[in-house]
Amino acid sequence: MSERAVAITFTLPGPRARWLAAGAATGLLIAGLASPLFSARPIVALDPGTDAREHTISVGGTGRVVLSPDIADLRLGVNVTATTVKAARAAAAKSMTAVIASLRDLGIAERDIQTTILSLQPVYDHSKSSNPPRLVGYTFTNAVAVTVRDLALLGDAIDDALAAGANSLDSVTFRVDDQAAAEKQAREAAMAEAKAKAQALAAAAGVSITGVASISETVAPIPYPIYYGALAGASRDFAEANRRSSEVTCETRLIMTITSNRRSVENSSMGTSTTLRPHLSASQRISALAPMFSSRGSIVSTARRE
Repeated sequence: MSERAVAITFTLPGPRARWLAAGAATGLLIAGLASPLFSARPIVALDPGTDAREHTISVGGTGRVVLSPDIADLRLGVNVTATTVKAARAAAAKSMTAVIASLRDLGIAERDIQTTILSLQPVYDHSKSSNPPRLVGYTFTNAVAVTVRDLALLGDAIDDALAAGANSLDSVTFRVDDQAAAEKQAREAAMAEAKAKAQALAAAAGVSITGVASISETVAPIPYPIYYGALAGASRDFAEANRRSSEVTCETRLIMTITSNRRSVENSSMGTSTTLRPHLSASQRISALAPMFSSRGSIVSTARRE
């Protein structure tokens, strides 16, 4: 904002001539003040709601729930090597039939025993410097995944399967059968953490949260597997000793819309502010001229431009 000062001074010979000149000068001054040169320029305030850019806060939260597992998953199988495909397949089938029978005798349902691998690989003799290597037989592999729903039977399931003919035990994994309640609890904890972060950021920035633009989540159970590199130690005591807790994790991502708490446009770094003022009408400008006249024939006017 700037100020303009207009001063007109006359030295008049007589009172009558002085008043005539003062009237003429006043008319010229009023005409000048009413012109666009001295009129206040409008200031347009932008409504924050009309801004094309949406101001947001993006935050994340994590919820974790630790549960005691109630199910174990076994992966075990039979590997048989024979000189012919038929012999390898037959021997593997006999051993696997005995393995499955031992598991069924423990009360494990048929639906909880699923075949996962059936493979046949040739076996070559590389001991001699013959080219190409000599084919000496075939290895047939048959593996199953077993779900043990009663953890008290886990040790017996391992021991009986190995005794029946299984010669590979790949892993034992503990988990929770129904984790819906745990997922809900983890989700609520993740949302509470994300909302608390958003509120803290908004308060620190001096803004208000007006809504939620988007929500995304990732839920994942974290089982604890036990890998058996060798059959030694695959017993009831070993399996029970390695029974661990399961963890359900939920991660959420919130994008929340925000708005400023102040209606005036402030520049805190410069220590200045802009205040919107209404326009002065022509009659208001004229009324403001009254104190500017003096009996000595001097007319002084100050016009403020915004």
